[in-house]
Amino acid sequence: MSESFPRLHARTRRFTLGVPRGFTISPDGSRVVFLRTRSGSDPVTCLWEFDVAGGGERLIADPRALDAGEEDLPPEERARRERSREQAGGIVGYSTDGAVTTAVFTLAGGLYAVDLKTAGVRRLATSGPVIDPRLSPDGSYVGYVTGGAFHVQSLADEVDHVLARPEGPGVTYGLAEFIAAEEMSRMRGHWWSPAGDAVLVERADESAVQEWFVADPANPSRPAVPQRYPAAGTPNAKVELFVLGLSGSRVQVPFTDEYLVNARWDAHGLAIVTLSRDQRSMRLLRVDPATGESALVREDTDDAWVEIVTGVPGHLSDGTLVWVADSDGGRRLVIGDEPATPPTLQVREVLDIDGDTVLFRASGGDPAEIAVWAYRDGRITLVSPPESGVYNGRTAGGTLVLVGQTLDSEGPQVQVLHHHRPRGHIASHAERHGLDLRVSLIRTGERELSTAVILPSGHVPGSARLPVLMDPYGGPHAQRVLAASGAYLTSQWFADQGFAVVVADGRGTPGRGPEFERAVLHDLAGPVLDDQVDALHGVAERFPDDLDLSRVAIRGWSFGGYLAALAVMRRPDVFHAAVAGAPVTDWRLYDTCYTERYLGQPEEGHYDASSLFADAEKLDRPLLLIHGLADDNVVAAHTLRLSSALLSAGRPHNVLPLSGVTHMTPQEVVAENLLLLQVDFLRRSLGIG
Repeated sequence: MSESFPRLHARTRRFTLGVPRGFTISPDGSRVVFLRTRSGSDPVTCLWEFDVAGGGERLIADPRALDAGEEDLPPEERARRERSREQAGGIVGYSTDGAVTTAVFTLAGGLYAVDLKTAGVRRLATSGPVIDPRLSPDGSYVGYVTGGAFHVQSLADEVDHVLARPEGPGVTYGLAEFIAAEEMSRMRGHWWSPAGDAVLVERADESAVQEWFVADPANPSRPAVPQRYPAAGTPNAKVELFVLGLSGSRVQVPFTDEYLVNARWDAHGLAIVTLSRDQRSMRLLRVDPATGESALVREDTDDAWVEIVTGVPGHLSDGTLVWVADSDGGRRLVIGDEPATPPTLQVREVLDIDGDTVLFRASGGDPAEIAVWAYRDGRITLVSPPESGVYNGRTAGGTLVLVGQTLDSEGPQVQVLHHHRPRGHIASHAERHGLDLRVSLIRTGERELSTAVILPSGHVPGSARLPVLMDPYGGPHAQRVLAASGAYLTSQWFADQGFAVVVADGRGTPGRGPEFERAVLHDLAGPVLDDQVDALHGVAERFPDDLDLSRVAIRGWSFGGYLAALAVMRRPDVFHAAVAGAPVTDWRLYDTCYTERYLGQPEEGHYDASSLFADAEKLDRPLLLIHGLADDNVVAAHTLRLSSALLSAGRPHNVLPLSGVTHMTPQEVVAENLLLLQVDFLRRSLGIG
C-alpha cells in the first residue's frame, strides 16, 4: 500500500528535504557551494560543492560523520531557526571567506571549519555553544556569538578573543534581535570589514522589552520559558552599533531611528539602513568606521510606510549606488539616482551584484509569476525562461545558478550556466508527491484578483457542484497564488477529498504594486475579507456547475487563521465553517514592527476594528481553533482569549491545543494528523458524507 499524502507531506517536511539551497558561487565562477539533504526524507543537511566546468558534485561535510547531535542546540540557535522557518537539521547555514576556499558552520553548538579544497573538517575549541559564525573576507578569523558575547578566533592558531561582553541580563552582541529576524528578514548582527581588521557589531538590549512566559501545560513540572516579546505599542529592544577592531578599539556608530534594517560593508565603504518607528521614513547612511560619524545618502518617505526590500544597499564596480524605491506607482530598481526599471515591473529583491551586473527578481503583469532579471549598462534583460513560473538565482564570476519551478514541474529545478552556456543541473532529491495537480490560475472579481482554482483530480467539469474550501493566507508580505506546482500540494490533497479549493490573493499581498499593498492601511480586516468574498463569487461565475456556494468553508494558518475566523464571524452568509490555525485574534498581542506598520500605535484607534473579540457574539458557524502552545511568534494567548470571549458569549466552538508545538508545527506525527483532523472537521461541519 502506498504511503498517504499526509504522512509523506509530514515526513518530507512539506517536500523541502532533498532540495538544494543556500548557494554560494566562488568569485571566479568555477565552483558552487550549497546545502542539501541526502534524500527527500533525510532531515540532516550536508554541505556540497558543484564543479562548474565538469558538471559534477561532491560531498564536503556530512554531520553524521562528525557525530554531532541535534538535541544539543542552544536556545538562541533554536530561536534563530524558528525565525527563519528552518525545516531541516544538520548544517542549516554556513559562511565562507571571500575566495570561497574555507567555510564555517555550527553543529549542536560546536564550531567547525572546513577546507573546501580537501574537504578536511576540524572542530574549533570555544568557550560555549556558538551562534552565527562568519568568516572574515581573507579567511583568517571567524567571528561568532556565545553567551551573548562576541568572539573572534584565529583559524591559524585557534586563539580566541572576546571583543564585547554583555554588560547585563538581556544584552547581546552580534545577534539580530527578534524584530529584525522575524519582520525584517535580517538574520545577522555582525559584518566584517573588507580588510578583515574590524567588525561592525550590533548591541541589542532587551531589558526594557516586556517579559512574557511560554508555559507547557502538558508538563506542569517544567517551568515556563521567559521570553522578551515587543508587543504593539510597547518598547522594542534598544539596538546600537559598534565598530570593534581586532586590536581592541571600540567606536560607536550612533543613529536616531528605531530600527536597524541592514548594513553593508564593502570596498566602497560602510553603510547602514535605518527605519523610523512609524516606518514612514527610511534612511541610508554612509559611516566613517574610524569615527562612527555618518552622512545621509538618501531618505525615502511615504505617508503609509516605506517597504523593506532585501539585497540593498549595494554598489556597482565604480561605487554607484544600487537601491530599490517606490515611484510612479511601481517598486523600481534604482541605479544611482535614476530608476532603471519601468513602474510596471514590481521589483521583489536584489539577488546579487557581480561587477556591473545586478541580478534581481520582479513581477510584471501577473503577480503569480516571479522572474529573474539582470541590469547592466542601462539595460534590463530577462534572465529566467519566458515560461510562466517562479524563479530565483545567484550570480558571480560569470556563473549563474538559476532555480525555477512551474506549474508543470515537480519541485524546483536548479540549472548552472557559465557565460550563458549550460553547465549542468544540481540534482534535487526531493520525494515525488504523487498528486495529479488540477490547478487553474485566473484573474477574477472586481479587482481582477490573482486566484487559483483547484479541482479534484477525478472531477469532470460540470458533472457536480462541489463543496468549496477557501485556502488563503491573505495578509501582507506573502502570496499563496504562484505559478509553481509546490504552492498547491496541500490544496490539491484537500481538493481530492471532495472539495473545490479556491486560493485568492487580495489587497495587501505583494506583486501588484505599492497602491494594492497599502490598501490595508489602518484596516487589516475589511479589505482582505471583502476580497475573499469577491474572489469566491468571481470563481463561481467562471465555474457555475462546479461550486456549491451553500457549502463553503475556509481554512488558514497565522494571518490565514485570523482571516478564517474573521470570515465565519463577519460573513456567515457566505462562509459556513472555518479552521483557524495559530490565528492573530487581537493585534495588541502581536509584535511592534508588523502591527504598527499597518495599524499604527494602539492609541490611534485602529485596532478594535481589526480585532476578533468584538465579533465573538456573532459566531453561529462551526469554528475549529488550533494553536501550538510553544508558539513564540503568535502566542497561544490569542486563541485562548478568543475562546474565552466565545464562551462568555455562549458560542460553541472547538479548540485543539498542540502541546510542545511552535508556529511551524515541525513534528511529523502532528503535521500528518493535523491535515486529517481538519478534513474530518470540515466534512462534519458541512454535512459531507
